[in-house]
Amino acid sequence: MKKYFFLIVKMLAALAALGAVIYAVVAYWDKIMELLCKGKSMISGCDDDCAMEDVDFADWEE
Repeated sequence: MKKYFFLIVKMLAALAALGAVIYAVVAYWDKIMELLCKGKSMISGCDDDCAMEDVDFADWEE
């Protein structure tokens, strides 16, 4: 019984950690993409502006 309890606790802790990682990726997606773009431009040596275009979602129809 004790083994199953600790197994469940470990699984819940792993799921909580995974949820925190997913939340952080979603919350900081723009900054992550900006960092990757800067790294890509540093490696390739060109000064391409990889800035995300501002999209106005209010005009989109559902």
